[in-house]
Amino acid sequence: MEPQHRLERFSALICREEFDLAEACLLIAQVAYPDIDIGHYLGRIDALAATVRSRLAGDAFAEQKVVALNRHLFGELGFRGNADDYYDPRNSYLNEVLERRTGIPITLSVLYMEIGRRLGLRLQGVSFPGHFLVKLRVRGGQLVLDPFCGGETQSESDLRARLAQVLPQREADTQQLAQFLQAATPRQMLARLLRNLKGIYLQSEEAQNALEVTQRMVMVTPHAAEEVRDRGLAYYKLECFRAALADFQDYLCRRPDAPDAGEIRDKAAALRLVCARLN
Repeated sequence: MEPQHRLERFSALICREEFDLAEACLLIAQVAYPDIDIGHYLGRIDALAATVRSRLAGDAFAEQKVVALNRHLFGELGFRGNADDYYDPRNSYLNEVLERRTGIPITLSVLYMEIGRRLGLRLQGVSFPGHFLVKLRVRGGQLVLDPFCGGETQSESDLRARLAQVLPQREADTQQLAQFLQAATPRQMLARLLRNLKGIYLQSEEAQNALEVTQRMVMVTPHAAEEVRDRGLAYYKLECFRAALADFQDYLCRRPDAPDAGEIRDKAAALRLVCARLN
């Protein structure tokens, strides 16, 4: 499938009011694996759920389903967080997570949620500061789970300890946990996944992959002017000067007083001269 067709398919999916999160993540994986068999990997997720379901009584309640899911996914199959090579881009691609049985918090959470959904668990993602988590409403409260660490239940003290790692201690002690445990929308989850990939590819100066990621990021977060700027910078590195100029101009229209507006104006001015010579 050609790059433009892949983009169109991704756009068509996420424009729906409700969309399949696993399918969206697998479409993102086309950045690195353009010939990926998306149906095959969706089938793999179905099979994981079917195995867990076969071990449950028909009237199993939510906590029993979580125990069975954790036992199969983490205990038997050995899925785990990749703490040794966290920034390997393969950790951000759902097909590679399924193949290698390792990933980062966001991709393991997506997999966990998608298996859980097939089991009737209404799991929700949580963009907790510094570490993506999953939550589930149960009788009498909610469970907060960490798929990066074997689906472990997170207590209030665990969550406060996590906050203390990213916030000053006094602030972490006084903040209400509830504000950090709001459910993330599927779009917010895709944005977090794409943001991870964008950072990896910009750091490694893989301009083509950075461009494909930022193209999808603009679709997921169309109101984020900075993503248009970053797409323009990727175009600029690839010497797609007209596309870069269009994005820089769009960014400056949206954010004329941005801290980097002067730098982007200079780039845009230089590109106008280049584009004039190309006519």
